[in-house]
Amino acid sequence: MKISRSNVATGAIALAMLAAGTGIPALGQDRQDSQDAPESLLPPGFGEPDTGTPAPQPTRAPQPQPTAIVQPVPTPTAAPGRAAEPTPTPSASPTLSTVDYSQYELPPFARRSTARVGTVAYGNPPFARDSFGNADGRYLRTLMRRLDAPIASRWLSIALRRALMSRIDTPANISGADFAAERAWLLLRMGEANGARMLVQSIDSADYSPALMQVGLQVALANADPAAVCPYADRGAEILPARGWVLAQAMCAGMAGRSERAGELVREGSRGAGRNNVDTLLAEKVIAMGASGARAVTIEWDGVDHLTTWRYGLAMAGNVEIPEALMRGVRPQVRAWYALSPHPDPAARVAAAEQAATTGVFSNAGLVDLYSEVSATEDGNSAELAAARDLRSAYTAASAADRVEAMRSLWDAPASARGRYARLILTARASGRLPANEELVEDADSLIASMLSAGLTSQATGWRDIVARGSDGWAMLTLADVAPAERYLSYGDADSYRGTADTRKARLFLAGLAGLGRLEADDAQRMAAALDVRIGESNAWTREIDAAGQRGDAGSVVLLAALGMQSYHWAAVTPEALFHIVAALRAAGMENYARMIAVEAITRA
Repeated sequence: MKISRSNVATGAIALAMLAAGTGIPALGQDRQDSQDAPESLLPPGFGEPDTGTPAPQPTRAPQPQPTAIVQPVPTPTAAPGRAAEPTPTPSASPTLSTVDYSQYELPPFARRSTARVGTVAYGNPPFARDSFGNADGRYLRTLMRRLDAPIASRWLSIALRRALMSRIDTPANISGADFAAERAWLLLRMGEANGARMLVQSIDSADYSPALMQVGLQVALANADPAAVCPYADRGAEILPARGWVLAQAMCAGMAGRSERAGELVREGSRGAGRNNVDTLLAEKVIAMGASGARAVTIEWDGVDHLTTWRYGLAMAGNVEIPEALMRGVRPQVRAWYALSPHPDPAARVAAAEQAATTGVFSNAGLVDLYSEVSATEDGNSAELAAARDLRSAYTAASAADRVEAMRSLWDAPASARGRYARLILTARASGRLPANEELVEDADSLIASMLSAGLTSQATGWRDIVARGSDGWAMLTLADVAPAERYLSYGDADSYRGTADTRKARLFLAGLAGLGRLEADDAQRMAAALDVRIGESNAWTREIDAAGQRGDAGSVVLLAALGMQSYHWAAVTPEALFHIVAALRAAGMENYARMIAVEAITRA
């Protein structure tokens, strides 16, 4: 039976509202019902997440902040008339077992507060610190856990990533560490391994809660960086008894050169599973890379029928090749982790990177850079190298016609709609370098779609006088228009698209126009009736996202919007959901995102 995505979102809202209310204490406790807890990607016995100087942060009403003045530390000099003290002879470094770590701990005033947690990545404008308004922490936690990621829209994914990573005030009824854990866990499920790592590392390890330690372990594995767990591996093993934490301790000991201690911990962690268990062997492989004298470890995948985060992360960290048959069975987010990893050869990452671009994890620039690496390192006649050569021609061919021909080769090569959209993203800046030209009108729709896939609105607008009224290119430019000459589009112009596009595209176009406020109310209602788009219907989800938009709670809007798009495919996104998403984004001051999501709907329909 086909399940309506709006019903799924409505159910999540209802659960979240129950979670935030009184009289339902079980949902506010540390342990959650198994349906509410995120699915563990670790093998059995390894545990699962449980509840339990960045750029200046904008707010809705920014106030000037005092500038701290840092005095330089003076360099000590010898007093006049006295000989300089002899340099003391260095003594042997203490062993890890004899170090008094308290002398290295930061004093309380120097530690980072968990009242506001997050980070800012270069090129990612942050959300305001109060972007979730007065939402209860239990409500937000339930929404995040109920969100099935990745979601349909590339542009909404980008907005959600920025909201989750930003320095956000910790809401009521949840600790700062636990709120960061929920955000990082969602980022990881979206494929955003790098963003999740930055968020987890924005909290001092001494302040990690059990939930953040468990999510931090999975983040470290997704980034193929088991050493990231070492600052809290001992605490994790003590608080969260599971053999995965014991093996994490063993890997940390091995990477520190303590092979004997690593061996003891491996023996302890392998009880009940055996030393030849693939999960144990992968841990030993990592240990062997850091501990001299460790035994050689060979990984055999025979009998392994699925890939977990543990197996993926340690195989990548240990430079162990993962069979393609196992990679074929992973969810899209794991492909995104793979695309972001520096370990595999560039050509091996191309397919995963293109897939990740469609979900917002990879940018146009990232794809172009990856293909540049392919061009520099590959030889022969591989499909990846052929695409790299076409991409070079798309930038450097002598004539505009030759450049478009190279782009057309890239666009037409993939068999799937997702693959073709990835190629539009790949050629975005090459398309933007072409001046608008009536001789290229047959490819105008694709060129415009390519430019707008990367948000190159100003370059795309130059084609306005070339594309025909009612064409796909005209519809995309109409939705993308930053400052239309007239606020409202006439009914006749809006209806012209219905005569050329299929019914679904026409409905999505109406939803975008109405959500952006580009139609008179009477015209919007008239066209909605003609296309049977019930933009006036109300349920728990529409009421929540509409209210969040009116309050200006940008973070809540993008989270609720993602609930309305929790499908990997655009075919599951209804015009009614698109209308409320676009309208709420616009109401909350995020019209740029609203316009790009409306355009994406036409492009990918």
